[in-house]
Amino acid sequence: MCFSATASFVAAGFTGMVGVITMTRATRKSEFPVAAMPCVFAVQQAIEGALWLTLPHGGDGAAATMLPLAFLLFAEPFWPVFAPIAALLLETDRKRRQMMLGCAAVGICVSAYLLWSILTRTHGAMIQDGHIMYLTDHRSSEWIGLAYLAATGLPFLLSSRRAVSALGAILLVGSFTAYVFYWEFYVSVWCFFAAVGSVVLLAHFEHARRGRQRLAGA
Repeated sequence: MCFSATASFVAAGFTGMVGVITMTRATRKSEFPVAAMPCVFAVQQAIEGALWLTLPHGGDGAAATMLPLAFLLFAEPFWPVFAPIAALLLETDRKRRQMMLGCAAVGICVSAYLLWSILTRTHGAMIQDGHIMYLTDHRSSEWIGLAYLAATGLPFLLSSRRAVSALGAILLVGSFTAYVFYWEFYVSVWCFFAAVGSVVLLAHFEHARRGRQRLAGA
């Protein structure tokens, strides 16, 4: 997260707790990828918390090398593939599924490009102006950025389930805000918005659980 180690670890703990509860509410295998999203964001926030503790004490150790790599692998190549597949598995409407499949195809291409960029070029992280900046010697084009947004946010926005669609709106608004106001810290800030936004998934699964209980009691 873009403020401090404490804020990152608190966000990780809270989001992880929400993720565990959300996963206990999932009853079908197709629901588990979406239900697990808060846990994945919690891992990312924990990585950033560890970076906040590591970077002020020297940026040339093994931890200072591996932690940025771990965070970037989650933030860049992982989500463009995982997000559309998770949304697709949850969707039952045929037309919406077809559009999500298009997002997944875009996501696979973007993920492959970003993974190649991470693995073949130098990368690192530094603290600047109260934020963590992820450093790379390669700057992706605006088209890659738009494709990334389409793959990660649009599939959820297309969902026929209100809470999942709300998550898509939060992801896209958060991404746009991070892009406009925090471009140099975009990766870190976007993931924070996403971690907070994933809390709405708990509302979705809790609503579904109560609906099943009402049907069982009828």
